[in-house]
Amino acid sequence: MIHQLRKAVRLPQQLPRGVDLSHPARSPLGTAVINCVVYLEGVRQSGSCPPDDAIKHVRKAGSGFVWIGLHEPTEREFAGIAELFGLHPLAVEDAIDAHQRPKLERYDTSLFTVFKTVRYVEHDQLTATSEVVETGEIMVFTGPDFVITVRHGGHGSLGPIRESLEATPEHLAKGPSAVLHAIADHVVDDYLTVAEAVQDDIDEVEADVFVHRSGGADAGRIYQLKREVLELKRAVAPLDRPVQTLASQPMSLIDRDIKTYFRDVADHLARVTEQVTAFDELLNSILQANLAQVSVAQNEDMRKISAWVAIIAVPTMVCGVYGMNFDYMPELRWTYGYPLVLGVIAVTCCAMHRAFRRKGWL
Repeated sequence: MIHQLRKAVRLPQQLPRGVDLSHPARSPLGTAVINCVVYLEGVRQSGSCPPDDAIKHVRKAGSGFVWIGLHEPTEREFAGIAELFGLHPLAVEDAIDAHQRPKLERYDTSLFTVFKTVRYVEHDQLTATSEVVETGEIMVFTGPDFVITVRHGGHGSLGPIRESLEATPEHLAKGPSAVLHAIADHVVDDYLTVAEAVQDDIDEVEADVFVHRSGGADAGRIYQLKREVLELKRAVAPLDRPVQTLASQPMSLIDRDIKTYFRDVADHLARVTEQVTAFDELLNSILQANLAQVSVAQNEDMRKISAWVAIIAVPTMVCGVYGMNFDYMPELRWTYGYPLVLGVIAVTCCAMHRAFRRKGWL
């Protein structure tokens, strides 16, 4: 079927060979470009060529789009792409500088979308310095015949997304909006995966506080986990409005059929948002419970110390009285006076010890 479509519209089977983008000396984009691929009728075209030749070929054919992937480009490396595709200077600045909130901005001929990517950092044991959530960013410029992705961070590779889309050319044929949806869906699925892993860490900390009852868990671990959950929340929560906009509001650059898929992404995002919000509240409760456990443990220690101080006070008081060196004191010259005093002290201390044990102080 795809072969017949190519034949009908006389699309080339292979793009003309051009400049190899992987060679910095021949490309002004240097090593920032991961790939530059042309898709016609949802099918990836073989061969490599620079972005200017690729977009000319697509516009000459009257169909298809160009997908350019970049990783942490510099201002100089991105300047040529921005000029070629007419990208807005403010969006270009955000794409280069990174550290942006998830958002969606509409310009005359393009959309600029920012996604926060997350990755769960594996660790043998959660400590007060453990990194639990690592974040990165993916910026997506979407136009009528192009998709430009700018990735920041060491994770969040778009290779699996590209392979998945290329396996369903009928979906990819819907244009750049199909790529935008695939990226959004992949990012939100990662949120769900990370949230499940963080849930395990929270369960572990919760067990330390409520099950082990060892005088409270390490408050540093709880606070560190709370900070990591806050980092996850900053990635998840702001994305709700952009996804809702893509799912509900009419946009010329978003295919009508793709809007249905964005509604599914919005549902998944709402679920993970509620989950992360619950994490934050649960950790607040765990932290308060931990402080209460510590306070209870300290009170128990103070009661034990107070009980022993009261017991020790008896011989201290008696010995203090008989150490005042007065000539006339009770039983001072009696043969059995000393054993009697020791006996009184012992009996009194034993009685106090028994009384404190009954009350649970010792």
